[in-house]
Amino acid sequence: MPGHLRARSPSHASILISSAYGSELTELPEGRMTEFGLRRNIEVALRSIEWWRRGNGCVPIYNLMEDAATAEICRAQIGQRIRYSAGLDDGCDVSSTLLEGLLDEIVKSVRDVMGDDALHASQFARAGKIVRELSEGEFREFLTTTASQHLSSIHIGRGPGRRYAFELGKYVTPYHL
Repeated sequence: MPGHLRARSPSHASILISSAYGSELTELPEGRMTEFGLRRNIEVALRSIEWWRRGNGCVPIYNLMEDAATAEICRAQIGQRIRYSAGLDDGCDVSSTLLEGLLDEIVKSVRDVMGDDALHASQFARAGKIVRELSEGEFREFLTTTASQHLSSIHIGRGPGRRYAFELGKYVTPYHL
């Protein structure tokens, strides 16, 4: 917020921000779209969805705590870039084919670190399908709605004296296991 605008309260701050920057919401951003940025969006969406499917609310990625909201932003950006064939700074257009290739590369690098058995036991394959499904075609709201449709019984850990699991998107008490 510029120095000459001082908020007297949080609600006053939101009014100042919306009036001072409201016109900027419709302006196209300046800067370059890079393969690195696209790759990072794909990886953050993939890892966040994979962790979410295993029952974790957030995941540390590149020294940042990411969650489903971050995955929503990433997949929306990927989807918009595909929909409008956005050009990257290297001249390549973002497409479903490029998404598929980068997603395969990212999963291979995860496999190199985790190993085949751990990758197979993880949720990365399903998370990759969800990233593809939500990044192509008509925009669908709420990644978690789509992702939860594919949940099956997944054991996600033990708390003090309790077990937790998600089954078809609902909380299951220890008595239901």
